[in-house]
Amino acid sequence: MKKLWYQFKEFFLNNPKAAIGMVLVLGICILCFFAPLFTDYLPNARIARPHEVPSADHILGTTRMGRDVWSQVIYGGRISILVGLVAGIFVMFMAMVVGISAGYFGGIVDNVLSFFTNVVMVIPSLPLMLVLASYLDQVSPLVIAVIIGATSWPFGARVIRAQTLSIRNRDFIHAAEVMGESRRRMVFFEVMPNMLAILGSSFISTVIYAIMTEATLEFLGLGDPLSVTWGVMLYNAQQTSAIRIGAWWEILAPSMALASLAIGLALVNFSIDEISNPKLRAQKIMAKFRREQAKEDKARQAAISTNKALEGVA
Repeated sequence: MKKLWYQFKEFFLNNPKAAIGMVLVLGICILCFFAPLFTDYLPNARIARPHEVPSADHILGTTRMGRDVWSQVIYGGRISILVGLVAGIFVMFMAMVVGISAGYFGGIVDNVLSFFTNVVMVIPSLPLMLVLASYLDQVSPLVIAVIIGATSWPFGARVIRAQTLSIRNRDFIHAAEVMGESRRRMVFFEVMPNMLAILGSSFISTVIYAIMTEATLEFLGLGDPLSVTWGVMLYNAQQTSAIRIGAWWEILAPSMALASLAIGLALVNFSIDEISNPKLRAQKIMAKFRREQAKEDKARQAAISTNKALEGVA
């Protein structure tokens, strides 16, 4: 337990990007999922005059309908984050099933799954999502998450397939096959543990993409206008010409929430990539070595200068 805690502490001390990213992500999640602790107002309740400027009572002002922007931001973040998680889980499940199956079993299984993946990949995802959302008319956030997940898994499947093909030809896999391990055990206990970094990185990338895509679709008016999300907040601000009348806080608040969450997730993703990529890890070790070497050289030069000064005085 102490060793695990030491590794955890060293990871964050030596990875400022990971620490900053985790603080941003955890801070936003705590604010959103424990929203009643941080506001006294419901997101859809009319509690003040329209377009009140930020003040002590309403720290982010109010909307055209007299609703508190701060409460809408932290309540709306729940749905936006859940959409990203649902889409990310859907994408990772499809990418794992298709990618690992195609890469491990090979042959006709690989040919069929690769053909299916290529067909879905060549379909432009954003225009398809726009068409589906327009056809379904004011879809709920859950449906948007499913649409995003159903159109976004092929790239992850290709990456996982390539990694599986690489792992499939390694010596420990051949040794496990000679020992008579079942295919199920080979997949779950030999192949998948060696791809956790790639799976984690792909999952975080999908969550970022899903949150931004959901906000885009809702900003275009293809979501449910009665729900409270960051995308719907931007759509309502556009409809009421918030920028034109000077109500900048209606645009700034959800935009900053989206940007902060995306930046936090991206920083965590970069940190995972640094850990899993041997080249990046080696570059980081060498950079640390050079910094320490520069400090030692500077201290040595300072000591030499001090000795010369003392000799001159003597």
